[in-house]
Amino acid sequence: MIRIYESDELFKDFPKLLPQRENIEKGANMMLDCYNAGGKILICGNGGSAADSDHIVGELMKGFLLSRRMGEAEAEKFNALFPKEDFPNSLQRGIPAVALTTTAALNTAFANDEKGEYVFAQSVYSLARKGDMLIAISTSGNSKSVCLAVKVAKVLGIPVLALSGRDGGELIKLADTTVLAPANETYKIQQYHLPVYHKLCIEAEKAVFGK
Repeated sequence: MIRIYESDELFKDFPKLLPQRENIEKGANMMLDCYNAGGKILICGNGGSAADSDHIVGELMKGFLLSRRMGEAEAEKFNALFPKEDFPNSLQRGIPAVALTTTAALNTAFANDEKGEYVFAQSVYSLARKGDMLIAISTSGNSKSVCLAVKVAKVLGIPVLALSGRDGGELIKLADTTVLAPANETYKIQQYHLPVYHKLCIEAEKAVFGK
């Protein structure tokens, strides 16, 4: 289990996030549970939050602060089949994650053919499986496309971690856990989301690969 303490560096740098300590801890444990269940982390958001979704994937799918080289047994399999390649020293283990914002062909086709606000809902409906989780990012908590994706996740039994701001809007009522940025303006909320999801990625990485 991941534990985050009040003395953590995150809260020294961003003391206004201290009231969210328990929710950040819950979010990190959701990510760890997802990995241990063999699941994948689905992530969605709009605008700057779409960029954040892709950023999170970048931190999870390769080494962030720790080395994630493959184990000796796996390296031997690669070397046995492809001895001329350098897979063992070139590949890094990842925490499976998918940004639903990056599938441009699907998203634009769906938005063109159906109701555009259901675009993330469609991806969750198609991709989500038992053991997965959804990270839903909306600075207002009221992004229609994000909330619809969360509703699909709830129907499918997929746990949801939300990153929001202000009062959390509709999203805080739908998500299993919500981390609220202590701000009201969109850009300031986004400035808090960055250290929050970096912390989530750091803790998940430490729990999975720290040993």
